[in-house]
Amino acid sequence: MQEDTYRHKGLRRKLVDSLRKKGITDERVLAAIEAVPRHFFLDSAFADLAYEDKALPIEREQTISQPYTVAFQTQLLDLQKRDRVLEIGTGSGYQAAILGQMGARVFTVERQEQLFLEAKKLLATLGFTNVRCYFRDGTKGLREFAPYDKIIVTAGATEVPQTLLDQLSIGGFMIIPVGVRLQKMLRITKKSETDYVEEDFGAFRFVPFIGGTESK
Repeated sequence: MQEDTYRHKGLRRKLVDSLRKKGITDERVLAAIEAVPRHFFLDSAFADLAYEDKALPIEREQTISQPYTVAFQTQLLDLQKRDRVLEIGTGSGYQAAILGQMGARVFTVERQEQLFLEAKKLLATLGFTNVRCYFRDGTKGLREFAPYDKIIVTAGATEVPQTLLDQLSIGGFMIIPVGVRLQKMLRITKKSETDYVEEDFGAFRFVPFIGGTESK
């Protein structure tokens, strides 16, 4: 594993300052971003770019979301300690680590076996015992542990999957980017088994939300 040096910690502090200036106000989110070494979740070739506010490539033609997007989605979750959170799209594992750092009980699903194995190993090495990783088709969620207080989707869906809404607890909400080329960030609150309130938090760009699984 790479080292987490004073230089890295200093770069994280600068990143947090920049996120604060961009409108991230939840100090719990900012503290988690300052605590979690993002460069651990990237190939060492990208280590020098880890604390710039940009998306970067990871394995299997996927990306690690830019820190602002991670912070923005996490802030919308209004996370409370011990919340049961379902994450769809583990990717590098960075978003799951932020949620875990904030004290959530995280169930994260990844459809790419290589990403799943790497993220699971790294999160365990970093001591995130409150993050559980699963190699599954994310469009189906993780029904055996439902309902969840919060659901976060880290890929762009063409529509809101009813399967995921069904796994949300009453009063809970889901953060999901919805759209084709450009997605709008939605927060959907479940008022009852049939009633939902939808809020739109602006445009973002994500990799596509795809069904099925891919083995190594």
